[in-house]
Amino acid sequence: MIDEFTIIEQGRNLLTLEADVARDRFKKIRARFAQPPARLDLPGALSVKQNGRELEIIANGSSEALLAKLKAHAPEEVQIESLTLEEIFVASNTLGSTKA
Repeated sequence: MIDEFTIIEQGRNLLTLEADVARDRFKKIRARFAQPPARLDLPGALSVKQNGRELEIIANGSSEALLAKLKAHAPEEVQIESLTLEEIFVASNTLGSTKA
């Protein structure tokens, strides 16, 4: 078990968090719509991937706001899960020099 971790890139501390805080903060949100959704404005998303009528969003602490935006477009299904520490490491590349 890991209590706390630090992600370092090129000698810079990108992120230091307790593992439980990281799992609460970083979420993967999957949504499926009846029809392919129009381009959605999803500020706070680290990444958005669309495959037909499905979206996969990586959220950094803004999952509630993103869920509200998604639900306004009436998805058929929404799933939310915490990222693994490996997925957080990969997502941290989009954080740049932002520290938590």
